[in-house]
Amino acid sequence: MSEVIADTPDQTPDQTEARHAIKMAKKKAARDKIMAGKSGEKGLIIVHTGAGKGKSSSGFGMILRCVAHQMPCAVVQFIKGAWDTGERRLLTENFADLCQFFAMGEGFTWETQDRARDIAAAQAGWEKAKDLIRDPNIRLVLLDEINIALRYDYLNLAEVITFLQTEKPPLTHVVLTGRNAAEALIEAADLVTEMTLIKHPFRSGIKAQAGVEF
Repeated sequence: MSEVIADTPDQTPDQTEARHAIKMAKKKAARDKIMAGKSGEKGLIIVHTGAGKGKSSSGFGMILRCVAHQMPCAVVQFIKGAWDTGERRLLTENFADLCQFFAMGEGFTWETQDRARDIAAAQAGWEKAKDLIRDPNIRLVLLDEINIALRYDYLNLAEVITFLQTEKPPLTHVVLTGRNAAEALIEAADLVTEMTLIKHPFRSGIKAQAGVEF
């Protein structure tokens, strides 16, 4: 059982500093011990889901990390393809040599009001995604809002999971974003994050704004 080192009200500044140094040294030793056993690398299946904002934003943050590391990457947008977004402008205008960007979606289903057209767009996006994922030179592929396409059965969930498990190169990361990720996809993933909605300005009558939502 580790010793708890607690600060006391009557200790001097030097004692406080000494206690802090001891506490941090113990934390570092424990952390170093944990990290010593982590040496492997693996291409991850990553899911960002939940009702809260930040799923796509987080995925694009990972894309920018890849760009900064000179790692080839790619984006396939399944729903928001019709939107003129800041991330799309930035990547296509400045980093097209490192990040391939494919806007395959035509908007949310209530905007197109054409299920057959939505299915065709989603399936075309998935075919493009498979080609990108199969390329071992591309280190990360972001499948933006694919969870929505899966939820509405525009794509076959079992096929998507099987492909990721059997055809994804060993060191390729694939990020799948969107609300209502299927339980089977969550089970198959290596890393899952759920964004929880606490407050959102949309409920107060504030529309989506450049720099925040797109």
